[in-house]
Amino acid sequence: MFENLTATVKNQRFSRFIQFREEHRTDWIGPVCMTLLLLIGVFFIYSAQSYSGGSSWKMQILWMFVGLSVYSVISLINYKVFLEYAHVLYWGAIILLIPLAFQSILLEAGVSIKLPFVQTRFGATRWLDFGPFSLQPSELAKIGTLVMVASLLARSEIGSFRESIKVLIKVGFAFFLPLFLIFLQPDLGSSLVFPPMVFSLLYVSKLSQRFFAVAFTAFIVAVSIVGFDVYRYKAFMEANELSFLNDKGAYEVTSIIPLRDYQRNRILTFLDPQVVDPQGTGVAWNLNQSLIAVAGGGFSGKGLGEGTQARLGYLPPTVAPNDFIFSVLAEESGFVGSGIVLLLFLILVANGIRVAGMARDRFGMLLAVGVSVVFMIHIFVNIGMTIGLMPITGLPLPFLSYGGSFVLSCCILQGLVQSVYRFRRDFS
Repeated sequence: MFENLTATVKNQRFSRFIQFREEHRTDWIGPVCMTLLLLIGVFFIYSAQSYSGGSSWKMQILWMFVGLSVYSVISLINYKVFLEYAHVLYWGAIILLIPLAFQSILLEAGVSIKLPFVQTRFGATRWLDFGPFSLQPSELAKIGTLVMVASLLARSEIGSFRESIKVLIKVGFAFFLPLFLIFLQPDLGSSLVFPPMVFSLLYVSKLSQRFFAVAFTAFIVAVSIVGFDVYRYKAFMEANELSFLNDKGAYEVTSIIPLRDYQRNRILTFLDPQVVDPQGTGVAWNLNQSLIAVAGGGFSGKGLGEGTQARLGYLPPTVAPNDFIFSVLAEESGFVGSGIVLLLFLILVANGIRVAGMARDRFGMLLAVGVSVVFMIHIFVNIGMTIGLMPITGLPLPFLSYGGSFVLSCCILQGLVQSVYRFRRDFS
C-alpha cells in the first residue's frame, strides 16, 4: 500500500511537467511528416551542392538529429509550463536580438565597432557566432513571441474592442518589439511572419470584428504607402539616370519609409522585372533560373543530381540549398515529387489545426493555431517566390531549407503541437 501511495505522489509531482504515460499516446502524423520532409531536404541539399563538393548536407543530417531530439524533449513537457514561463522565453529572445540590432545601427552609421559574437553576412546582421555553430535569434523570437502572445490572450477576457484595449496594448507591445528589432537587422523575410501569426491568434480569440476592420484598413493604407514609395523610387532612379543595380542606397536616404533600396528592387522585380533588370542578369537572375528549374522538371523530374540549374551553377550555391531548395526539388523530382512534398506540408498544417480543435484550454488551442499559421506563411511565401507569385524575401522552406537555427525552431514549434496533443486531457 505504501509503494502505491509513493507511486501516486511521484506521478502527481512529475505529470505536470513531463509525461510518458501510455494513455496520453503520441500523435504520429506530425513526427512522420517531419522526418520525411527532413530526409527529403537532406537529399536535395546534397544534390544542390554535389557539383561544387559542398558539405552542407552533412551538417543538415546533424541538425536533423539534434532537431528531432529537441522535438522529443519539448513534446514531453506539459505545454502549460510554457504558459507559466512565457515571459522568460520572450525576454530571453529579445535580449539575443538587441546586440544584432545595435550592431546593425553602428554599421549604418559608419562606426567600425565589432560587437563580440555578432556576425554580419551579405550586409545583414542576423547571427550570433559561437565558433562551432551560429544562432539566428529571429527564429527564437518567433517562438518566444508566439508563446507570449498566446499566454496574454489565454489569461485575458476578450470581449468588445473597447473592453479589450488593455490586452491589445500588451499584445501590441509584445508583437512590435521583436518585429522592430528584426527589421533593423535587416530581415524583411522573418518580419513578414509576425503579423499573420499574431492576427490569427487574435481572430481565434474571438476579438470584435471592429478591430479587424480597423486593422485591415491600416494594412491597406500601409501597402498603399509602400506601393507609392516604390513608384517614387522607380521615378527617382529614372529621372537621375541611375542604375537600379549599381547605385545602392541612392534613394533610401531621401525616403521616410524604412526600406532599403535592395528591398525596393525585390518588390520591383516582382512587379516589373524589365524595369529593374532588363537583361535578367542582376536581381532577377535567381527568379529566372528558378522558373527554368521548376518548368524543366516536367512530370517526373530529371532525377536526383541531374538538375542543370543547380549542378551547372545557374542557381548559385548561396541560395540553392536554402531559399531556393524547392526549385532544385521541382527540377529533379518534377510534378510528382513536388506534389508529394506539398501533400506532406498540407497534412502537417492540417494536423496542427486538428490538434488545436482537440485542445481543451485556450492556451493549447492558440499555440497549435499559431504554429500552423507560421508554417503556412513559410510554405506559401517560399514556394510562391520560387514560382514568381511572391516577391523574393529570403524566407526558408520548413525542414527542407538548409540552416540549423531554422530546423531547430521548426522542430520546437512542432514539439509544442505534440505537447498540446499529449497533454490535452490535463486541462485543469
